[in-house]
Amino acid sequence: MSRPPLRAVIADDQALVRTGFGMILAADGIEVTGEAADGVEAVAAVRRTRPDVVLMDIRMPQMDGIEATRHILADGGPDATRVIILTTYDLDHYVYAALTAGASGFLLKDVTPEHLVAAVRLVQSGDALLAPTITRRLIERFAHRDEPGTTTLHRDLSGLTPRELEVLRLLATGLSNAELADRLFLSPTTVKTHIGRILSKLELRDRVQAVVFAYETGLIAPGGGA
Repeated sequence: MSRPPLRAVIADDQALVRTGFGMILAADGIEVTGEAADGVEAVAAVRRTRPDVVLMDIRMPQMDGIEATRHILADGGPDATRVIILTTYDLDHYVYAALTAGASGFLLKDVTPEHLVAAVRLVQSGDALLAPTITRRLIERFAHRDEPGTTTLHRDLSGLTPRELEVLRLLATGLSNAELADRLFLSPTTVKTHIGRILSKLELRDRVQAVVFAYETGLIAPGGGA
């Protein structure tokens, strides 16, 4: 029995961007269930169609992409809609706030069609879009600053084992799963298991939120120091 098609909503105040991205996704069999020109419309479209993924522009009228992301992810849960932030510039001023609001990563608007489709499918599968090194660079730039709209994550670390704390610290320094496995003399499967347990115990959506959490709580400081 075939699985239902992946479903997406596109939120951007430029009609040309919405149309272009919609054509790219549709050509790969991804169903576009709604479009939105502002954050209010985006929230309404998600509540109406329950897509798997939202492509969310940051700068939109009425309600920006950060606030819309916060509203969309308010219900939480493992099956919650995933949000990919669309930005014009690398390391956009608002991207850190969007990630702390729960977004699973970001894409530049000049992304290639192949990368766009791959990114949507990757995030829908439950992974985070940002490469660890990009995540670290982004968070080191904005961590511990009073960015408007950011929300500090508060979780109890006492539930983590010493090994899980070690994995979380190293993950936050920008190591990939393969690099974590080499550093800790573990198999990649074991590393994935540890990361899964960390996310579950801390009630975090993905590794992006785990990295944000590590910096926000002071588990690791900008520059990589524990």
